[in-house]
Amino acid sequence: ALLGWRKVPQDNSMIGATAKSAEPHMEQLFIGAGEGVGSEELERKLCVIRKLVTRRVRLESDLPERELFYFCSLSTKVIVYKGQLTSGQVPQYFSDFHDSDLKTHLAMVHSRFSTNTFPSWDRAQPMRFMCHNGEINTLRGNINWIHAREGVMKSDLFGEDLQKLFPVIEPDLSDSGTFDNALELLLQAGRLLPESVMMMIPEAWENHESMSPEKRAFYEFHACKQEPWDGPASIAFTDGKCIGAVLDRNGLRPSRYYVTHDDLVIMASEVGVLPVPPESVKFKGRLQPGRMFLVDFEEGRIVPDEELKQNSSRQRPYAKWLRDQRIQLADLHANQEPHGFNPETLLSRMQAFGYTSETMQFMLIPLIQVRKDPIGSMGNDAALACLSDRPRLIYDYFKQLFAQVTNPAIDSIREDIIMSLQCYIGPEGNLLGVADKDCHRLLVPHPILTNKQLAAIKHMDHRGWRAKTIDITYPKSEAEENDKEALIRALDRISAEASQAIVGGYSLIVLSDRAIGPDRIPLSTLLATGAVHHHLVRRMERTRIGIVVETGEAREVHHFCLMIGFGADAINPYLGFEALFQASRDGLLSEDLADDEIVTAYRRGVANGLLKVMAKMGISTLQGYKGAQIFEAVGLGEEVIGRCFVDTSSRIKGVDFEVLAKEALRRHKLGYPRRKALPDSTLPNDGQFHWRPGGERHGWNPEAIASLQLAARSGNGPAYERF
Repeated sequence: ALLGWRKVPQDNSMIGATAKSAEPHMEQLFIGAGEGVGSEELERKLCVIRKLVTRRVRLESDLPERELFYFCSLSTKVIVYKGQLTSGQVPQYFSDFHDSDLKTHLAMVHSRFSTNTFPSWDRAQPMRFMCHNGEINTLRGNINWIHAREGVMKSDLFGEDLQKLFPVIEPDLSDSGTFDNALELLLQAGRLLPESVMMMIPEAWENHESMSPEKRAFYEFHACKQEPWDGPASIAFTDGKCIGAVLDRNGLRPSRYYVTHDDLVIMASEVGVLPVPPESVKFKGRLQPGRMFLVDFEEGRIVPDEELKQNSSRQRPYAKWLRDQRIQLADLHANQEPHGFNPETLLSRMQAFGYTSETMQFMLIPLIQVRKDPIGSMGNDAALACLSDRPRLIYDYFKQLFAQVTNPAIDSIREDIIMSLQCYIGPEGNLLGVADKDCHRLLVPHPILTNKQLAAIKHMDHRGWRAKTIDITYPKSEAEENDKEALIRALDRISAEASQAIVGGYSLIVLSDRAIGPDRIPLSTLLATGAVHHHLVRRMERTRIGIVVETGEAREVHHFCLMIGFGADAINPYLGFEALFQASRDGLLSEDLADDEIVTAYRRGVANGLLKVMAKMGISTLQGYKGAQIFEAVGLGEEVIGRCFVDTSSRIKGVDFEVLAKEALRRHKLGYPRRKALPDSTLPNDGQFHWRPGGERHGWNPEAIASLQLAARSGNGPAYERF
């Protein structure tokens, strides 16, 4: 029942003009529990009320001030005071802090400037359960995965009220606010606060040899349920019963603490935020990477990290559940021979998929010779894909984003203990529950699958798991009639078939372009992957099925990064393997390698390349990178972004499905021309890396260089104009 409300006493005489111009009206509500309603049940009911009212005002109403409406807390356990204020202004602005009746056993204060969102009163720290120093680099993926999981969420505690909590992630939040929304969901669904934080920011458990088996099993089990929220982060949290902090697995944010003889505990990002006489200090220290610091007020003590995590780890038999439920690639056996090497059609397929002689010379052969992503120069003076006259692969329209501002990168070689490519794929369980079947998923230690592994997946019938292959090619005859409509129909078909596979009880879908031929044009596997992934996210079905891609198109580290970043769970680049098998037979490799050794070297090189790219963005795990869309598009139009790459930045817009469809048809005709007087036994060289006459345009070309030299040597004005 509503007992009443009060206007929060404020003194705005000291705040700046910008803060004052956006100053909100603030009221405190007082709500009483009905008869028989306990404190935890009341908290859940208040959460439902807050989420429902927020949705109706901020999302569904047409009030011009709707984006200013915000509940700071609405809780029986904590009260949040915040705004566009400096630390010193907070106690001056809120008169309550001078009232002797206001007492607390804890305080969580955070002051920071906004680096990734425009500052506003509601985005100010702290949030409802936490405050955050750092960045969440995997944010876009975290949001998508939470939305997708809404379709399978169930909670006995909320019952039918659970639907009123959706969307879990409220709009227009910072990364901290988004994290807070997800943390609240786990907490209100019945988990303890420290356990919820352990799920969202796990330690680096994958390569930690000295970690206890119980704790490793805890982290691995929960890796089956959700991805980490990855990035440099120091997070303080409280639910009124306890207060604590956790550091990300990299330890890239400082957190230091003091404990005094009179039981005052101070934790801050720096030493000296409060004056403490040295003789009063009982002990002090700093938070280690992945560790948690917790003060439990009910027990009246600081709970050590090891004890805290062992208690959480031993609540359930996680290790036994994993042994009984998880599926490994070694458990699967192909019931027919895997596709291997088909030299008679190899050249045509390579030409149709856009391979060039430079692809082999500068990308694939060096990849297996040095076992890492080839390194080029700092600059690339070739024409942007959207401005090129040549049919460019859609991968060329994307640029990888990297760490900026206060967001440090990782050294993936020296810090390999925190890096991991391991992922569980396939249908997920209910995030809000805990059951042994939640880890009934397929463990994939490396995202690049061999032909044998892919064949085992395609033909699997193991412990209720089956895979459905979806053909992502479309008829050439339709493309010649209307290339854009043919491409869009193909996207519609494969998206519908993905949803039908879920209804049919399949655990995995395999998007395959193996059917390429004279009469079949392949969809770009990146377009297909992005379209299916976002189609399933919109329908809240993505976590009910895994996406494996069998591709002749993707072959470089950048290609694989894009496909994983837009939702692919695992990739089999069969044509890349075949191209290298042929290169070995042609004597183009510096060492004599068997086919299996080529595949091993290729996978190792791709692994090193993936880790390097992830590390540049400050992301430690492939599970966190997957679906995170850490890219910016250059020259892709709204219809392409809206269908296949939702919420990816594409500032200058540009190319639409019609252009992409025409370029796909042009590439296909290179490999499968209608008339062919003499067989073309070579790959084209379109001069992407090195200037070639008649090839791709470059900023630095012979004419420009000759004009510059003439102007510099002789002072020739017209030559400089030409330059």
